[in-house]
Amino acid sequence: MGFKIYTKTGDKGQTSLFGGRRVSKGHLRIDAYGTVDELNSCIGLLRDHLSDEVLRALLKEVQDRLFTLGANLAADPSKELQKPDLLEEDIKLLEREMDRMDEGLPELRNFILPGGHPTVSFCHLARCVCRRAERLAVTLAEEEPVDPILIQYLNRLSDYLFILGRRIAFDLGIEEVVWKSRG
Repeated sequence: MGFKIYTKTGDKGQTSLFGGRRVSKGHLRIDAYGTVDELNSCIGLLRDHLSDEVLRALLKEVQDRLFTLGANLAADPSKELQKPDLLEEDIKLLEREMDRMDEGLPELRNFILPGGHPTVSFCHLARCVCRRAERLAVTLAEEEPVDPILIQYLNRLSDYLFILGRRIAFDLGIEEVVWKSRG
């Protein structure tokens, strides 16, 4: 018989961190890496709506790094465990891509509302989930050890997703939806 996806060990609201420690499924660490998993799914959805193979490959790289990031968050910080690494170069890649995409974009003069095209909206959805993951990682870091590079990566990734939404709108000839105050 093959591997079963269900184990029944979480039926009472507990789960295991990498390293074996059992914690509540409501634990902040579980919420943090669960939100990173949600972000990864959002980026998969975004990838599915793109035809540019270079961009699709970059987003696949981001998904791989998010899996690494989630594995780090899922590890028991009280144990010395070998975890997959996130590198400064991963952040630099996002920065280089943002600089490249930003070339030729109109200057940002207003707040932009999500919308205008489904793919642009998927960028903004992923950006919002990324910001939530970042907030959860920051809150977790106030209570337990969290490698600072994880928070830096999430911060840069949310910026990347914003610029990506702008670039896609520009390339598609879609007018950005700007926020207009009533005042």
